[in-house]
Amino acid sequence: MSTPLLQVHDLTLKQGEKLLLNALKLSIHPGECWALLGRNGAGKTTLLHTLAGVRPASMGQIKLQEQPLSNWKPRQRARHVGLLTQDASEGFEANVLEAAQSGRHPHIERWSDGSDDDAKIVQQALDMCGLQGFEQRRVNSLSGGERRRLGIATLLAQNPPLMLLDEPLNHLDMQWQWCILRQLASLAEHGHGLLMSLHEPNMALRSCTHALLIKDNGTWQAGRVDELITPANLAAVYGFKLRQIEDQHGLWLVPDLTPLCEPSSHCG
Repeated sequence: MSTPLLQVHDLTLKQGEKLLLNALKLSIHPGECWALLGRNGAGKTTLLHTLAGVRPASMGQIKLQEQPLSNWKPRQRARHVGLLTQDASEGFEANVLEAAQSGRHPHIERWSDGSDDDAKIVQQALDMCGLQGFEQRRVNSLSGGERRRLGIATLLAQNPPLMLLDEPLNHLDMQWQWCILRQLASLAEHGHGLLMSLHEPNMALRSCTHALLIKDNGTWQAGRVDELITPANLAAVYGFKLRQIEDQHGLWLVPDLTPLCEPSSHCG
């Protein structure tokens, strides 16, 4: 077993008086792609921000490459772990190339413009996200999906061993959702570790090796996707039934056709 990129022991998270996660234990190794699944407000964003060192934990320990996360200086930490937020690249008035180049800042000495290798890494990241030819476009001229791909390209340019992604497929059309998901899964195949929040269990089944399910009242499950992504487990997460079907491509999970709630009532 390789040295874990991230180790979490007895991590407890709260939002005000609400318990989000209780005594979470988690290890992410190189080559693993984790799906983070849970209802809206379950604590997925809070968890990702805590693991990235953006917010403190209520209780517990987080280690990055076997060193306490709190011991890492921000610039040094950014070379080893990267966070894609839900609104990545929002607010930039730069052009696309300049925005993507910001991902290389942890690797470039102060007052330096970077090397030819840095420029090559940035261009490859843009190409992987379908943004070749967009380099001189202003960020505020991009569509929501194009901005999302730029946020992902910026994280790829940063190229940390551990990547934490908050809804990376947000704003993307169906084709780009699966394309970006394949690109992210391929990073794990080349030794990166990923933890990303998703809303579609079938995407977790098709692209991830492991899953972390956040339930109610701080409860959770963690394990391999082929063991964890089941109708029963997802019903406990989302509060409604799913059916499992199979075709030549494998297993798929679809919502049960039974009405979830009356038209005049609140679902959930």
